[in-house]
Amino acid sequence: MLSIIIFIVLLLICLSGAISPPIALLLGLVVANIFGHPFLQNNHKATTILLQVAVVGLGFGMNVTSALDAGKEGFLFTIASIFSTLLLGFFIGKWFKIDRKTAHLISCGTAICGGSAIAAIAPVIKSDEKQTSVALGVIFILNSVALFLFPVVGHWLHLSQQEFGLWCAIAIHDTSSVVGAANKYGPIALQIATTVKLARALWIIPIALLTASLFKNKNSKIKIPYFIGLFIVAMLLNTFIPQTAIVAPTIVLLAKIGLTVTLFLIGAGLNFNRLKSVGIKPFLQGVLLWGFIATAALISIMYFN
Repeated sequence: MLSIIIFIVLLLICLSGAISPPIALLLGLVVANIFGHPFLQNNHKATTILLQVAVVGLGFGMNVTSALDAGKEGFLFTIASIFSTLLLGFFIGKWFKIDRKTAHLISCGTAICGGSAIAAIAPVIKSDEKQTSVALGVIFILNSVALFLFPVVGHWLHLSQQEFGLWCAIAIHDTSSVVGAANKYGPIALQIATTVKLARALWIIPIALLTASLFKNKNSKIKIPYFIGLFIVAMLLNTFIPQTAIVAPTIVLLAKIGLTVTLFLIGAGLNFNRLKSVGIKPFLQGVLLWGFIATAALISIMYFN
């Protein structure tokens, strides 16, 4: 009973908008590991739905022209980073003698969009529960670190909002942490990061098809991220329908609160037993891949963009 009361109180605090997304993630992690998560069986479904709704809501604060400019800027970075990360992940997996499916899931999660990519690729390669859980554990640990680390590094290096938004979209795994970190950095960073990250998420489809070919699973179903279409509709409404301006600020505010709640629930779903089950080699693969993509993207943005 106590765990339910504490969980609900913290959830209400997140709903009030009084705390930032990184603090919400930390609160979720702490409360789940001290008092337990009373609604753990519904956590994954709730975070998936909330994140998608929040992302669509953020679309009402964005302009199509600016989004297209951001998308064009991030296109080459996206292609180069995705395929170089997948290739490097393959060789690191071989070097560390990591199970092939686990290594591929970690590589896809790092290259595209974290847990969403893993959830889409797992049924394609027919990975078992342990392989999927290990990959998700690696990605979620690093994703949580990135939410706190990236804004600090961005300010330390005096990155502009445009540079930071692009870096976030390429180098942070999950959309939730990309949006959380960029929102903390500024509105321009948020717009660029969200647009580039969602464009990046569409690469789930060709990568899943390529994966099915490599693993010789031609009859596997591929999950398509349809909510990205609704995000585009929201941007179009905000850009071309003047009446949308009446409700758009409220929708964006609610979307940001929804993102805070999402990160609280993500933190609450990370218990220490799950994290300990990851194993040192898969974790090292994740760290090396993340270090590669974050460093390469940062150098490219700072010196060649």
